[in-house]
Amino acid sequence: MRWLSNLRLPQAGRCRHGDGQRWRVGHCDGVIAVVEPIPAGSAAAGDDWNGDWLSPMGVDLQINGGLGLAFPELTAADLPRLQDLQELLWRDGVEAICPTLVTCGVSALRQALAVLAEARAHTQPQQCRLLGAHLEGPFLAPQRRGAHPEQHLATPSLDALRERISGFEAEIALVTLAPECDGAAAVIAELRRLGIAVSLGHSGASEAQAAAAYAAGVSMVTHAFNAMGGLQHREPGPLAAALLRGDVTLGLIADGVHVAPSMAVLLQRLAPEQVVLVSDALAPYGLGEGQHRWDERLLIVADGSCRLADGTLAGVTLPLLEGVRRLARWSAEPGRAIAAATVLPRRVLGDQRSTAALLQGQRLQNCLRWSHERGELGWQRAA
Repeated sequence: MRWLSNLRLPQAGRCRHGDGQRWRVGHCDGVIAVVEPIPAGSAAAGDDWNGDWLSPMGVDLQINGGLGLAFPELTAADLPRLQDLQELLWRDGVEAICPTLVTCGVSALRQALAVLAEARAHTQPQQCRLLGAHLEGPFLAPQRRGAHPEQHLATPSLDALRERISGFEAEIALVTLAPECDGAAAVIAELRRLGIAVSLGHSGASEAQAAAAYAAGVSMVTHAFNAMGGLQHREPGPLAAALLRGDVTLGLIADGVHVAPSMAVLLQRLAPEQVVLVSDALAPYGLGEGQHRWDERLLIVADGSCRLADGTLAGVTLPLLEGVRRLARWSAEPGRAIAAATVLPRRVLGDQRSTAALLQGQRLQNCLRWSHERGELGWQRAA
């Protein structure tokens, strides 16, 4: 057994140990066998990590494509390039994603789900895993649709749901919808019966409507603050209802454009165990800036942000772990920022294990080492 000592584990927030607790990790042939706290005031033999953090790799619950591929447009011919994207994500420190399918036509959606299922079955080592898909739409509020094409929006109904996902139920992990829309309650109940998580997004829900949706099983908010009401003192909106419950996941894009840095930090301080970082990366992720295509529309990429020709903010091209670095810089709380992209996303999908338990059995080369120097957080492979 070889030992790593004097390291930290990322913690979500109000935890017993906090960032001050130091740990040691025992590994055999590069596989983690023991993760245990070091008693305060004692020293432990081994490779001294000087307080660096050890974490699992990232999990991205909202990513729309990359290397020129938009997930809703996938065909069988795209499988080789999709594998290239999985390799890029792995190199960027992301172990698994929920491929996000924004609002599109029924046939395109079903074709994309079939291609993703095929790719999932052929994922190789050193490639990012494809988890169940995230359907962002089509049951969205038209006035809050943002960059989603209006012609493909649909009124929530069980028939509309079955038309889209029948036969692919096991291939879907998450659905974003506007719970205040007529018919949404029945769709939410059916998705929960199927074991599919439901997120509030692109929604005009009031605080009361959101609270009712959370009570009915909606467990997440998609890209908090965007395409929904904000935290207004007379109209608290869906975020206030989520914060007061304390058990609703808050997806956050930490690029500094979708949400101002001060508001991102405020949200995490209010709800350290609820904030989960997502990239919301679009098809130009991994490519250069400039002009790109998104279905039939022009997409303009500048400084990592993607906008439609009319200026509508559509997403980013920044890697997930860049969001960790930015949130850590703004908040000066690196441990929480790391947890928000590596530990907490797994809980949304049902894995409630502690950070220590997540690390046990992992190969060190598939884990991340984080160092914090002069106010900047950086990462590398742990081995």
